[in-house]
Amino acid sequence: MSSSENKTGATPPTIGVFDSGFGGLTVLRALLARLPRARFAFLGDTARLPYGSKSRRTIARYAAQSAQFLVREQGAEFVVIACNTASALALDAIQDAVPVPVLGVIEPGAAAARAASVTGDVLVIATAATVESHAYATACRALGLRVLEKACPLLVPLVEEGWIDHPVTAEVIRIYLAELTAEAAAMGLNPDTLVLGCTHYPLLRSLFERAVPAGMRVIDSAESLAETAVRLFNGRAAPLAAGPAPAEPLLRFFATDSVEKFERLGSRFLDRPVGNVELVDLGG
Repeated sequence: MSSSENKTGATPPTIGVFDSGFGGLTVLRALLARLPRARFAFLGDTARLPYGSKSRRTIARYAAQSAQFLVREQGAEFVVIACNTASALALDAIQDAVPVPVLGVIEPGAAAARAASVTGDVLVIATAATVESHAYATACRALGLRVLEKACPLLVPLVEEGWIDHPVTAEVIRIYLAELTAEAAAMGLNPDTLVLGCTHYPLLRSLFERAVPAGMRVIDSAESLAETAVRLFNGRAAPLAAGPAPAEPLLRFFATDSVEKFERLGSRFLDRPVGNVELVDLGG
């Protein structure tokens, strides 16, 4: 029996995960911890990042191409959109492009905020593109929450610089949160939950938890997405739920550009070496 098969002889399903860059590897890390028997194919569309500077139509095209590559070329039976911008602006287009279940990051984050909040007032920090889409605000309000969003553009480059536990990063977070909580107070909100609405931000979770007011819950969108994926995929794929996990996870990594950068940064986001990253061309 090969290491890729369980005791029933069934081959574990492949879960395709994609992002415009590297941050989605925090989602993959959370998925690996919960679904160790699955195969994973991760695609970083690094040739065309950042998605946030593109039009909705272009983002939808890029994201659909990424999902189709994972399904058609890698045999993915499920697709996880580990990209807040693509989840916010292109979820419908991705679902229309592939014949498999598709899960985005926005709805699970909003649901986790609803479960965590007592006051019903929630703060969301994300990139400018995600905030401008108001996808988190829409999802949170649909669940009866009041929400205030803030773009924090300095945090992604600080993470990619490797300043994960750095005084400068801690001070930037302190300033952003001070501005956000002051605005919340001016609006009469009493927030008790903070949603990290960017897949880079889980690497800064400890800094956020030290900086938020006492008693405020910090929601990691990568963890929320992984928890939702477990419920969805285990219900539809028996090989994930039975049999021993392989000695090594079954992983393949793809990038559309910057393979060397992916290999260097990817190990930081995934918290393990990514090994060989394969270069692919998805077209224009």
